[in-house]
Amino acid sequence: MGNRLRVYLFAAWPLLFASGMLAQTDAALQPFTIDHRKALLARSPVDVSFLLDAPAGKHGFVRAQGAHLVTEDGNRIRFWGVNITDWSKGSVMVPPKEDAPLWAATLARFGVNCVRFQFLDLPTPRGLIDGKHDDTRALDAEAFDREDFFIAELEKRGIYINFNLLVGRPFKAGDGVQDYQKIREGAKGISLYDPRIIELQKEYARQLLAHSNPYTRLEYRNDPAVAMVEINNENALCVGAHGPTPYYDHELADLYNVWLKKNLNAEDLKKLREIAGVAGDDPVPLLQGRNQIETAPKDRFYAESQFFLDTQRGYWEDMRDYLAKTLGVKALIMTTADHGHTSSGYPLLLATASFDTNDGHTYWQHDWENKIKAPMVNDPYNSTVVELSRTAVMGKPYTVSEVNNPFPNDWASEGIPILAAYGNFQDWDAIIWYTFEPKESSDWKPYVGDAFDISLDPVKMPQLAAGALMFLREDVSPAKSTVQRSYTRGRVFDSALLLPATDRPYFTPGFPLAVPLEHGSRIFSFDGASVPTLTPPKVTNPIVSDTNQLVWYNSSAMTGLVTVDTPRSQALIGFVKANGISVSNLSAKVRNRFCTIAITSLELEPISRSSRLLMTLGSRVENSGMRWNDRRSNLSEWGGSPTLIEPVVGRIILRSLDRAKAVSAQPLDGSGQPMGDAILAERKNEGWEIPVGKPVTTWYELTVTH
Repeated sequence: MGNRLRVYLFAAWPLLFASGMLAQTDAALQPFTIDHRKALLARSPVDVSFLLDAPAGKHGFVRAQGAHLVTEDGNRIRFWGVNITDWSKGSVMVPPKEDAPLWAATLARFGVNCVRFQFLDLPTPRGLIDGKHDDTRALDAEAFDREDFFIAELEKRGIYINFNLLVGRPFKAGDGVQDYQKIREGAKGISLYDPRIIELQKEYARQLLAHSNPYTRLEYRNDPAVAMVEINNENALCVGAHGPTPYYDHELADLYNVWLKKNLNAEDLKKLREIAGVAGDDPVPLLQGRNQIETAPKDRFYAESQFFLDTQRGYWEDMRDYLAKTLGVKALIMTTADHGHTSSGYPLLLATASFDTNDGHTYWQHDWENKIKAPMVNDPYNSTVVELSRTAVMGKPYTVSEVNNPFPNDWASEGIPILAAYGNFQDWDAIIWYTFEPKESSDWKPYVGDAFDISLDPVKMPQLAAGALMFLREDVSPAKSTVQRSYTRGRVFDSALLLPATDRPYFTPGFPLAVPLEHGSRIFSFDGASVPTLTPPKVTNPIVSDTNQLVWYNSSAMTGLVTVDTPRSQALIGFVKANGISVSNLSAKVRNRFCTIAITSLELEPISRSSRLLMTLGSRVENSGMRWNDRRSNLSEWGGSPTLIEPVVGRIILRSLDRAKAVSAQPLDGSGQPMGDAILAERKNEGWEIPVGKPVTTWYELTVTH
């Protein structure tokens, strides 16, 4: 008998959309581009760098205290950040010194207080590893100097650092790594058990973290502005794992058989050999292939599951001890992210349970999924909110170090405001967007250069500033109640057998996926008594948070909508026109089929009493000349400069403004500077009406005279 578990599938709204129904066709696209260099000429009226507490590290090292991140003075700290990468043409991960102040100031202006350096283990000219050698064991002095200077510029503006140690390292002949030419960059899987690769990881960690930055005069291991050190990126072992070559398969099998002799008594080992069909002292083979894994007797499946658990746990704890005890790293040490939402993340989470924090990654319709692009507001139970919420553990800080609604997607304007709001509601400690790519001055073209780069996205960049205001100020209240769940060791192992087609993203039979949209969601235990299976409640629409500040109107038709209604931040996200729904101080009459409209106070005062507000408007973003394929799942032509937007056209109504005498809206250009004259709002019975659509823009400074 196999280990396949039966699962009740609840509240999963089907996406019954034909590709023709998914196309946005509301308005002609018009140019609107982001210009970070022009922004240096004058201060933007919507600069939100005041959110940052400069310089970074002024209050001591970041640490975990109970359920949250705090500084040494015991005050909570939240991170709203970006990854720094260089995938698109003209981008640079380690900028030249003359540009470092520009990029540091740009990130601060948009409210970024943490950057995650993810691919520094690439060879030059991209990363820090000296590309001129026949190994990857030397760091390039000139590249390291540029990185030191960039980090110093970030820190002085209040931006903390996250170092990721093993990500994309391409091993070479001189490294002494077996079959180096056949290993995937970053050595996924095998880097958790191969002694030589682990030895090289430790060497690189010493080179990076024991290095003294001449511009801060601090070694990175002693720098309080280094908030987090991640051991590696998106890396795990599971039953059925295998290496890139027979050498690594044999190595893993040998480790397994050594583990069996150490951990099983003679009688149990004999029984396992009989189950596996192994005679005498021949090695017990590892299970291979989904069918073999699903049909294996439980004794064999659980033995392998425990082996992979112990192997991973041993690796993580050995690396932590090396970093903390041998190197003396004082930053928060993290393992890796729960990243594979098409399978259970619980075996990995159990392996890392001794660490102080947990981290998650996800994307809404990642490039590789090749799905017909659909709006997240119509599919709440598979949203980024629900996927990420499965990873948070009671009593530990939870961070999100990679997330995005990747380009191209007609509905991508929904991503940042939804996650900022629900990240507050779930009381998470960090959201770090993937990704921001600094541009070289010699090759700067204003278009979106790859699926993940938000740096020149004319909707996502203004939303980044608005999201910083919401998330860092905690404008959305945390959930009033938290639903806990626990797992026995067996259920953790069994979760690996569940099928993504029916069991994602929680991989917890019977658990209502509406929970993280209504209440807090945390794992209480991975190794204790299992919480009884919950009876799925009647499907509700809308899904209302227990704070009543967030409402998700879900639908299998094209009418999904999320509303955010708090004193300082409010938003209408999705099919605004079809719903005709308002929040406390905001309503809209727009022509667009789908859009995001958000207002947030630029002061500590609530919207009703604030004299300055930031308003962001978002809908479609495309590159000039961009062409979709027939399925509308990806592009046949990427297109180029300039970026084009579908302007949000209609009237925005501000309501219930305390003793307001006048309201004006100043359109802003791609540098955040005033563009033309301010628009005077007209006072009507419903409130103050602001016409939008001309001039073409995605953000405004609103001024209210009380």
